[in-house]
This record gives sequence, C-alpha cells and structure tokens, in this order.
Amino acid sequence: MALARARILAGPCRLNGGGSAWQRGGQAPWRGIGTSVAMTESSCCPLLSVRPQRGLVDEKFRIVLRNLLPKQEVTLRSLHHSEDKDFWEAFGHYISDENGVVNVVEDASVGGTYVGRKPMGLLWSMKPIPGSRSGLRLRKKDVFKPLVVTVSVYGGHVSKGFSEIKALATVVTERWYTAPGVQRVDIDEHEVKGTLFLPPGPGPFPGVLDLWGGGGGLVEYRAALLASHGYASLALEYLSPDRLDVKPSYFEKAYQVLQSHHLVAPDRMALLGLCLGACVTLTLVAHSKVVQPQCCVSINGSHVLPVDQSIDQAFLHFNKNVDKMVTDKNNHIIGRNHILPISSDPAQKVAVGSIKCPVLLVVGEDDQSWATLESAEDMTEMMSKAGNDHLLTVLSYPGAGHLIEPPYTPHFRFSNFTFQGSNQKVVLLWGGHTEPHAHAQEDSWEKILLFLQQHLHKSQDFLHQAKL
Repeated sequence: MALARARILAGPCRLNGGGSAWQRGGQAPWRGIGTSVAMTESSCCPLLSVRPQRGLVDEKFRIVLRNLLPKQEVTLRSLHHSEDKDFWEAFGHYISDENGVVNVVEDASVGGTYVGRKPMGLLWSMKPIPGSRSGLRLRKKDVFKPLVVTVSVYGGHVSKGFSEIKALATVVTERWYTAPGVQRVDIDEHEVKGTLFLPPGPGPFPGVLDLWGGGGGLVEYRAALLASHGYASLALEYLSPDRLDVKPSYFEKAYQVLQSHHLVAPDRMALLGLCLGACVTLTLVAHSKVVQPQCCVSINGSHVLPVDQSIDQAFLHFNKNVDKMVTDKNNHIIGRNHILPISSDPAQKVAVGSIKCPVLLVVGEDDQSWATLESAEDMTEMMSKAGNDHLLTVLSYPGAGHLIEPPYTPHFRFSNFTFQGSNQKVVLLWGGHTEPHAHAQEDSWEKILLFLQQHLHKSQDFLHQAKL
C-alpha cells in the first residue's frame, strides 16, 4: 500500500487583451488575457491582468497588478453571482513592491480571507457576502455556461463595504467545466438515467462512471471536467425522494451502457465515487461479476456500509443509528459516528479483500460526516490480511473535510442538506478547515488524474502525449 499524507478612485475603463475569446466552435484561442486600467490621483494607469482570462476550473491563473506606487497598499477581491442568485466573495490585502507591482503568484497576502502566498486564494477562500442566506453551497448546474468571477482592485486594505467603493481596475474572468468540443448526451435507456460527457475527438476514450452521494439528483460538473481531460464520463442519477430502493443491477446496467458506447474503450473503465457513491463503488468492485473496472477511486466513503442488496440498506442503517448522530453548538449535525465502532466481523463489511483492481482512497481526516479515516485504516488491514494491499493507495489529508471536490471549489464546513426519503431539512457539518481543505482538493485531483492515466491509458497513449 502506498500512503501519502498531505499535512485604486475613478471608475475602471477596460482594455481587453487580444486573443482572449474562449474558443467554442473553432472561433478563437481559448486561453486569453484580461486587463483593466483606471486613472487615479494616486497612481498612473493601474493595470490589472488575469491570465488566462478563460480556462478550466482546475487551471491556475496568474494575477498581476502593475503601475502602482511603490509600497502601495491595495486589496484584490473576487466576486461571483451564483446560479442560485447569491453573491460569493474573497479578498486579499497586498503591498506593491519597489516597482509598483503586485504578483499574486509570488507575493503574499497580508490579510483578508486568506493569508500568505496563495495564488488561487481568490477562488478557494470564497464565502457568501455578509447578509447572505445561511448554509449555502456553491455548485455548478449548467456546465455549458462559465462560472463568471469578477476580479477587482481597491486602494488600501479593505475588508467590507466593497459595494460602496469604486474599484481601481476590474477584469471579468470565466472558469469552465467543459473544454471546447466536449459533448453532452442525455442517457435514458435500460432504466438508466444520467448524462454522458464525451471529450472532443474520434475516440475511443477511457470510460468513468461518476457517482455522487446521498444528496441525490443529477450532478454533472465533475463528469464534465473529467471529459475535459479526455475521459468519457457518465454522471449517474440514482437517488431521488421517491426512489431509494435501487439495486446493484441498476449500477451494473449503467456500467454496461457506458462500456458499450461506440466512443468508449470497453477495456479501459473506472469508477469514481464520493460519500455514498464511494460506498457503492467499493461494493461493486468487490462483489459484482459485471462491473470489472481497471481501477476505482473512493473519496470519503466507507466499506463499513455495504449496499450489495439495495441503496435502501444505507438509509435503514442511518435510521437505526440516528442516536449516534450528535450536534455541535450551532445545531449542525455530526454524522461520522453512525458507522462507529467499526465491526471486526468481515461479514458486516464490503469484502475488500476480494478486490482485484487498483483502488485510490482519498481521505479527509477532519471528515465530520463519515468516519473515513478509521474506514481507510480498517480497509488497509483487511486488504493486508487478504494479500491484495498492493492494490491500495491512500491519500490522507489532515484538516480536510468531507466534500473534497475539484480544485479551487470554495470550502464549506457546513451546509443545508435534505435527507432523501424523509425530506427532512437539516444543516450537516462536513468538517475541514479552509486552507488545508483547499490543498487536499488541489493535490488529490492532480493525483486522481495521474491515477486514471496510469491505469486507463495504453503505452501508445503515453508515447503520443510525450510527443505533444
């Protein structure tokens, strides 16, 4: 087993850099430059640039502010208006160098929603603006529209009242889950419902069955991003308030639908699951004779909750152990104890000793929803005894919570949640602390992509990529 522990006064006028349009339909280069300038009394033509102005959500950008006075105090702020009509913001306090330049990649924020040299802090430290509704979570719904983030600069070190202050310079950036050429295909066949995202090109492509958690519904953005990285990804809908009795055969049919698609390589398949979706993933690769992937990824799930008969098993377990769920001082539900203590009886758990494909476990050590750290330790012991622990890689992140998502997604320590079946609305404590959680998301995503590449791409694929 491999173990990795990841411990300025006038309104702005805009100058758009050339070649900055997002290429959709073969129009223009998709990597662009955004710039904005403004004349002020205290500095001459402040210039703010964000490169690339348009890019994938997991792509780093570079923010540079020039033409300031030496040692000038400024605030960089990001603002996003979500599809749910809520405003999210982050901001950092900077001091320009002797040349009047702030380079966010190299310079440290001395205050704000993040501190230190954090090039992507304006994204991952976003929070709802003061006065917003409580318990919010930022999730993309329409993946064929960008996540629009406005980056602005203000004179001085500002922490509130941004709407009452004129920005010195502003750039509007776009963050996309879909790269140019990615196709979306609605799936409704053999009782299977979901969305298939296909990369651009002739194929065939490796296939990934993408399973989200107990919140239910159809969640597309991770599958869209996987397609942007070359994987035919099926975001599967398997939970709804009136549909909890989902048998393993449903997931097997979904696997076969993906595997049989003419643009999918049938011998290069993977499963990726988060939360309850991770429990399903582990159950399938251990017990199913139909689902035989080349590898699988489990993000903050557990083998302690087998769903080899029906998904309803999980909800019966929750109801049976509801007394183990406690609340914090803010009445946020802490659910991690519902699978503790972990049984020593192998019959009560997924038979992980029978897994025959490489498994990547991603663990948030401050997960307050599931006891994922204890589960990973028990899985390691079980697979060691069975002699297949060489197939197991564990990425364990101190300070990370339950919702480990693609890079630069804002961290939510808690959020509103509706239990499927009962329709009960609560606030769940997911855990994690913003900076280490952001690190876990960035590091684990990079390693997930490397893991998929290692096990789903043939040698000629690596050779082709090396030539590019």
